[in-house]
Amino acid sequence: MSRRAAVLGHPISHSKSPALHRAAYRLLGLDIEYSAIDVTVAGLPAFMAGLKVEDNWCGLSVTMPLKTAMVEEVDEVRGAGAHLGVINTVAFEHTAQGVRRVGHNTDVAGIVEAVRNAGVRDTPVSAILGGGGTSAAAIAALGELGASHVDVYVRDAGRALEAKAAAAAVGLSFDLRPLADAAKGIATSDLVISTLPPRAADGIAEEFQQGHDGGTGVLLDVAYDPWPSRIAEAWQARGGTVVPGLEMLLYQAVEQIRLFSGADVGADVIDVMCDSVGLPRRVY
Repeated sequence: MSRRAAVLGHPISHSKSPALHRAAYRLLGLDIEYSAIDVTVAGLPAFMAGLKVEDNWCGLSVTMPLKTAMVEEVDEVRGAGAHLGVINTVAFEHTAQGVRRVGHNTDVAGIVEAVRNAGVRDTPVSAILGGGGTSAAAIAALGELGASHVDVYVRDAGRALEAKAAAAAVGLSFDLRPLADAAKGIATSDLVISTLPPRAADGIAEEFQQGHDGGTGVLLDVAYDPWPSRIAEAWQARGGTVVPGLEMLLYQAVEQIRLFSGADVGADVIDVMCDSVGLPRRVY
């Protein structure tokens, strides 16, 4: 019997996760059907309640806006997700006592590996755009990279609860700053991670183009559709290094595939995953 996995979110039609996962499972010779399912926050409890053990689910990828809400729908949260309160992965573990739904956050590893692949090593002067669920993973990733402080630029400080909790959990000092100041603030950063939705950083890009010095560090824009984003174009025009969100998506998917299947995901698997979404193959 085929095992099942899916990516959940709203909207979800743009997701590249099916391409990444299907490419990996084909090469690994695994009979896992992976689909995309549109689920809202309001509809999540009913969806999770409706999953049947006999359907042989092995995993769920979780994207916006479900990353915080999913914490309440699992039996256990492990790793970074446990102290961040934000998860993007649910692995179904079959035990003698039944099936346990275990939450994980593979976004942290995805961000770390994506920026390391771009040359970032440690203790970067850092800034984050946005304060939602993905910003929590970005803060944890910066902690792993050795940063001690981060400036987080948000439109509404009252909606940055996940960022605040993440900073406290990993012991990273941070300042919340208005998004209106972001263009000037990010110019002097070694590493900028934009966790804003598609096109939400367009205004920052326009102001940035008009004349702030700097902008020669690394920018990871987690939004990958449309690509290139305006902020990525503005950053690259200044001579900075741009990391597309697909890089993060690739590396977080690698961790998900390991959790869903138990398989070893080697360089050959990563290469076909790159092929599936138009990323260059890795240089080892």
